Amino acid sequence: MSGARAAVVRAASLRGVEAEVVIVEVSLSGGLPGLDIVGMPDPSVLEARSRVRCAFRSSGYVMPREHVTINLAPSELRKTGTAYDLPIAVALLIATSQLPSSVADDALLVGELALDGSVCPVRGEMAYALLAQKEGLDLVVSAESPLRGGWAEGARGIRNLSQLKGGLGSLTSLGARECPDQPPDVAVPDFGDVADQELAKRAMTIAAAGRHGVLMVGPPGSGKTMLARCLPSILPPLSDEEAASAMLVHSVAGQPIDLLATGMRPFRAPHHSISTGGLVGGGRPVLPGEISLAHEGVLFLDELPEFPRGTLQALRQPLEDHQVRIARVDGTFTFPCDFQLVAAANPCPCGHLGDPGHECTCSQPRIAAYQARVGGPLMDRIDVVVDVPRPETSKVIDGGEGTTSAQMAELVKTARAFRAWREARTDDPPPSPAAELDRHARGTFESLARGLALGGRAIVRVFRVARTIADLSEHELVSEDDVVEALAFRPRQKG
Repeated sequence: MSGARAAVVRAASLRGVEAEVVIVEVSLSGGLPGLDIVGMPDPSVLEARSRVRCAFRSSGYVMPREHVTINLAPSELRKTGTAYDLPIAVALLIATSQLPSSVADDALLVGELALDGSVCPVRGEMAYALLAQKEGLDLVVSAESPLRGGWAEGARGIRNLSQLKGGLGSLTSLGARECPDQPPDVAVPDFGDVADQELAKRAMTIAAAGRHGVLMVGPPGSGKTMLARCLPSILPPLSDEEAASAMLVHSVAGQPIDLLATGMRPFRAPHHSISTGGLVGGGRPVLPGEISLAHEGVLFLDELPEFPRGTLQALRQPLEDHQVRIARVDGTFTFPCDFQLVAAANPCPCGHLGDPGHECTCSQPRIAAYQARVGGPLMDRIDVVVDVPRPETSKVIDGGEGTTSAQMAELVKTARAFRAWREARTDDPPPSPAAELDRHARGTFESLARGLALGGRAIVRVFRVARTIADLSEHELVSEDDVVEALAFRPRQKG
């Protein structure tokens, strides 16, 4: 770095959930006063010129009456967002000798400037923190940054541009921040409030224990949405690694992370009018979609057949790979999306097919077209399908007690612990599903799979559900009853 007429500081750019170093170069030259920003900036970056001018005036700095050229390198990388405000301002102050060059030594600067000189948080600060730790740099961000715990190690918070007159040592260290011990007061529905749906609760218990996708089919008012919203109440809290991964995605998207920091799993329920980009990610700048915001949590798709067919089919690859890749002219962006899919649907357009209390008014062609909207390939990736009939009126009025979330959560905890114990007994996984089936279960499985014309993927998925059911019962081998129950939850389409 040089002291006057030119300066170089470090900034960063987001690409997916990762950040890359961007070098901010400032050069002063003769000619008409002005400020040019080059290096593929988008309009939000170009607007930094006005914010920097006003912030200088409010913070007691002087804007040079010279021509200023600011280069953001590498120039082939498109720059978006307002995180470049702070590094541009610091580089300009160093170039004009209003700050010593040591202010930016070994520092990564990220922040948006308000017109009064205040430094505001920007999205993706957790990705910037990871980059700073990787490069061995001190991260300088807004003092109001949501960084917590280990993310804040080596980070310093700045409230106003004028604070830099005292050097980095005068800035607040964010390393002492801790994650909140108690979650905010957020009401989570309890399965005990859902009347007369014990079969559906069993399906949700299996889904939670094995992280299986589940589809509930039933008439309007049967409780499908309530059942879905109760699912987080029986899932185990986020581990430290899972919470870090989920918080990183939410930080990049500019979403709150307070609930995730307490271990609560994300629950996303987009409307069926959502676009493909809104669901899987996209836009400019490229942002994570709902499937990535549901990472390590639950994605609930209500009224599944009402979603555009192309949007639903876009879920096929993310469900298999647990990540989504978005290709753009300036590169490929990758976001994690290891979520649990929960969906709900009516059996027909009017919703009353098979409902003894109401007559269905739909023709067979309309019913077939409605059910075909989801598509066989996507249905083949949903492990558990359960009918949710209309509950009995007397049970709803009486509020009869059923299985509660606490009871179901204990089953899920036991099943996952048994699975961990079982898998820890050997270093190598079983060579085939047959090795985990008892003699009667194998014969029954072969016979029923042949009769149902199940394909290869369908057979594997049925076995996975049966293995989860066996774990719930703490069976080392999958029994005949486990296989029969798993097949009862298979999608209606043939595999």
